Amino acid sequence: MSKKHDSDYISAKKSRQISRFNRKLTKKLEKERNDASKDPALYTTTMKDPGNVVEFDNVCTYFFTDIGTVKAVDGVTFNVPKRATVGVVGESGCGKSVTSLSLMQLLQRPTGQTVGGEIRFNIGDGKALNIVKAPTAKMQEIRGNRVSMIFQEPMTSLNPVFRIGQQVNEVLELHHPEMSEEEVKARTLEMLELVGIANKEGVYNMYPHELSGGMRQRVMIAMALACEPDILIADEPTTALDVTIQAQILELMQDLQKKLGMAIIIVTHDLGVIASMCDEIIVMYGGRVCERGTADDIFYRPAHEYTKGLLRSIPSTQNMNERLIPIGGTPINMLDLPKGCAFCPRCDSAMKICLREQPVEMEISDTHHASCWMNVKNAKEGK
Repeated sequence: MSKKHDSDYISAKKSRQISRFNRKLTKKLEKERNDASKDPALYTTTMKDPGNVVEFDNVCTYFFTDIGTVKAVDGVTFNVPKRATVGVVGESGCGKSVTSLSLMQLLQRPTGQTVGGEIRFNIGDGKALNIVKAPTAKMQEIRGNRVSMIFQEPMTSLNPVFRIGQQVNEVLELHHPEMSEEEVKARTLEMLELVGIANKEGVYNMYPHELSGGMRQRVMIAMALACEPDILIADEPTTALDVTIQAQILELMQDLQKKLGMAIIIVTHDLGVIASMCDEIIVMYGGRVCERGTADDIFYRPAHEYTKGLLRSIPSTQNMNERLIPIGGTPINMLDLPKGCAFCPRCDSAMKICLREQPVEMEISDTHHASCWMNVKNAKEGK
């Protein structure tokens, strides 16, 4: 009698085949990146719109494991205009954080690789840097200098054995070696004051464990903005904070954006957090963009069933006495994406075509786009 295995079982032979394939592919990708360091033309391109600071164009970021390929980001396309705030939302595992890490080139290589598409970063004069092919040496010049990131948990991002002043100083010393020791300290104190830390001299000499969560997050913002970047990525910047501190941090980011003129990408799972501060909202599911539009489009005219489900699960003054309606089912297995729409197994309005084909992105208005077969059906029926 043959032994039965569950659907997730993979044989040792198959695992070895996958490992060999992964090593061959990642070795090729690493070689291409190393070769690019010899010729800047291989990673220099042009912006489609000079008014954008970053353009994601069909970006694919995969993780190569011994049991298969995880397509964490699978064909993501959107733009970040200068001085604009773009929100990227979706539940855990949808690919929003991996998208931001792809821009910073902070993936754990060689396992994690951006294998396709372009991430064009505006370096001025109509020229752009293709982050996907940029060598590590070039990324070290712009990471933390022209592109900065606030990570989700400040306690794990700050080094517990170094004082706050040393850690902020390091950013300036790395990217501005021409600055003297006194100038670096003065700039650090200026940044600590800018982010609303009253006792800047005291905090400068403190260790991370001596600060509260809100103060640590302010220090992280000071580090990220020390070199006045063109774009700031905030990955769940308020998740570990209480409600009152959340509001303070978001207000602080808006004020600093006006002062420094930078663009912001806010990555979050909470639509309510970004409702009032985003120029555009990108809704992601299963590693893909399922809907994008202005805040008014997303909140008042949602066109994708997943977005509607997210909105139904947000508490508000209108549904205080009602039970919240969660999205049914469980998040999709990124190792085994369906042939059709990724949200189909959890969608109450799914049709046969949803099982067979990925939905095309349909223009709802000039500022609103959604990838859902329901929109095609409604358009044919004249709704």
